Amino acid sequence: MPGTKNRNSDSETVLLAKNITKTYAMGKTQVHALCGIDLGIRKGEYISIMGPSGSGKTTLLDVISCLLRPSSGEVYIKGKPISKMPDNELAQIRGRTIGFVFQTFNLIPRLNAVENVSLPLWFQGIPKEKREETAKRLLAQVGLAERMMHRPDELSGGQMQKVAIARALAVNPDVIVADEPTGNLDSASGEIVLGMIDDLHYNENKTIVMVTHERDVAQRAERILHLKDGEIARDERNHKRLGKYAKG
Repeated sequence: MPGTKNRNSDSETVLLAKNITKTYAMGKTQVHALCGIDLGIRKGEYISIMGPSGSGKTTLLDVISCLLRPSSGEVYIKGKPISKMPDNELAQIRGRTIGFVFQTFNLIPRLNAVENVSLPLWFQGIPKEKREETAKRLLAQVGLAERMMHRPDELSGGQMQKVAIARALAVNPDVIVADEPTGNLDSASGEIVLGMIDDLHYNENKTIVMVTHERDVAQRAERILHLKDGEIARDERNHKRLGKYAKG
């Protein structure tokens, strides 16, 4: 029965941060976005990250998913340290391990849905026929079988986010990271997208790491990190989950 098995039975740590900091220079001022964070994320976890504006939520997500390198400390992807890893090697490992879903969709306007979903597979050197086959299967899976040849400007916000989710799944990653995935959607479309994210976790055992400023969205996760001033103020185990697979 969905939602009843032990989601953390596999103790493999897929993302690990040790004493990470991130500092930005704004003119002569140093802005400390992250201040010595330690965080381990195990395979099969569903985590949300909350905090007020400027607390470091998106910076933390970008650093642990290796879109940004930390100013100090170390980040590991499946046990491999990334600080001294060449950019091309890091891109390959990140591309095989992590799928990204962004608030602004980040689709390429001139490409249709199949081409957008195929793009991560192109970076991995997958032949064109296999790329297109995978993209069409995933678009059908997210309910866009009739919209595969449409470009982003021919799709609704909810449909664009479905394309983004299909793209995130293209390389069958261990981890899906989502930065405010419903931020640009109406409530009905947002609920559909969140239901899809629930399904990825509970039915496919994907690790989910999601930034949100909405408490009811965060409550869908099993673990909620509360950030304040670049630090983890509270690491909460959530026993009152909301959403499609909530208990009780």
